[in-house]
Amino acid sequence: MKFRIAALTAAVALAVSGVALAQQKLKFAHVYETSEAYHTAAVWAAGEIGKRTSNRYTMEVFPASSLGKETDINQGLTLGTVDIIYTGQLFAGRNFGPISIGGAPFVFRDFDHWKKFSTSALFGELADGYAKATSGNRVVAITYYGNRQTTANKALNRPEDMKGLKIRVPDAPLYTLFPRAVGANPTPIAFAEVYLALQNRTVEAQENPLPTIDAKKFYEVQSHINITAHITDALLTIVGAPLWSKLSEGDRKIFTEVFREAAGKATGEIIDVEKTLMTDFTKRGKTVVMVDRKPFIAAVQKFYVDGKLPDGGALPWPKDVYDRLQAIK
Repeated sequence: MKFRIAALTAAVALAVSGVALAQQKLKFAHVYETSEAYHTAAVWAAGEIGKRTSNRYTMEVFPASSLGKETDINQGLTLGTVDIIYTGQLFAGRNFGPISIGGAPFVFRDFDHWKKFSTSALFGELADGYAKATSGNRVVAITYYGNRQTTANKALNRPEDMKGLKIRVPDAPLYTLFPRAVGANPTPIAFAEVYLALQNRTVEAQENPLPTIDAKKFYEVQSHINITAHITDALLTIVGAPLWSKLSEGDRKIFTEVFREAAGKATGEIIDVEKTLMTDFTKRGKTVVMVDRKPFIAAVQKFYVDGKLPDGGALPWPKDVYDRLQAIK
């Protein structure tokens, strides 16, 4: 009798344990709108994670800064309050400076250069360096975010046109390099607060890829879209160390494959949307300014030669990393 009771208890315990495992819920946080390709790709990934792990892991996606600003969700990875995030390379660079090079202005010649970097040994080394610096946060995918363009209520044809311009930038130091190089006044403001800041004229300009300008409706409060293409930007998909350390090798492979497939889907959509919006914004009555980028590039690249930021601080990557990036063909 005692043996039967013990066996029954063990069976119930195993069943409960199995249910608990099947119901393990993960949080994927980001700051983008539900209409954007990054979010729809994340939702697709959530479904695939469930399918491919037989629902041992389920994932809920929290968009539009609903779990905090970008700084907050980066901190949440370490604290274990979020499990997976999208984040910019410059935010990841706060923990490991060299990885921020992928989000620096005018370091890529074109999209093809960026694409080759995203699958290069150099990027893999930077991701490994970030993992070591964060005690295990793992970069599992990189998604094309788009070319960052500058909106304002005037044309910005020359660097001189940006002198003194109060422009919103994300709250990561390297985002100030481009505006400071051309004499503008960069002002860090949280992503969720940008529309109101533009509307109230707290700032006069902002910079983001065309799909984001569209999704966040920044064009409603800005008359000119200046095609500066100053940063070929990307989002990193990062799995926090507390979760990654618990995953089996098989599950790590599944997570990595799913998020890379999701990144490919979002990247393709963003490329298509960028092309469409180039003409759509004109149809909406916006002035799209095709900027001669050469003088803007020259204003920034002198800092790469000197190895210093406009404020005199050192660039957050060693020169050989910059040289290796430029050597990618």
